[in-house]
Amino acid sequence: MRQAPSLVPIVVGLFLAWGGAQAAEINFKADLSGASEVPPVDTAGKGTATAGLDTTTKTLTWTVTYSGLSGPATAGHIHGPAAAGTNAGVLVPFSGSPASPIKGSATLTDAQISDLEAGRTYINLHTANNKGGEIRGQLVRAQ
Repeated sequence: MRQAPSLVPIVVGLFLAWGGAQAAEINFKADLSGASEVPPVDTAGKGTATAGLDTTTKTLTWTVTYSGLSGPATAGHIHGPAAAGTNAGVLVPFSGSPASPIKGSATLTDAQISDLEAGRTYINLHTANNKGGEIRGQLVRAQ
């Protein structure tokens, strides 16, 4: 009987470790271009985005880098749900100045996570010259 209390911390530790092992991060990427805008935009602008979804906290973090836009970026967003070639409303606006690199995070709903995992979200950046968006890229799972 005296050994039972010494087993309690071990059992509790195993449960905590198992719970922590269930957390996962899913990584996504996007290549941004004017050709991906709907309708397409003729621009030298290009960019890349990387994002990670913490499945436990439902937090998406991202970094977007870009260059060659026709002017300063005036806004940027994550849009959805939309397949490539279609447009959708803003899900998550980027806060602050959209200067490259753009970094941020947001907590997503279960529906937004489903759309993200299914490839139905995209990132686009706007400039004063292209208010509808100058470059865009569909978020897909990174390999």
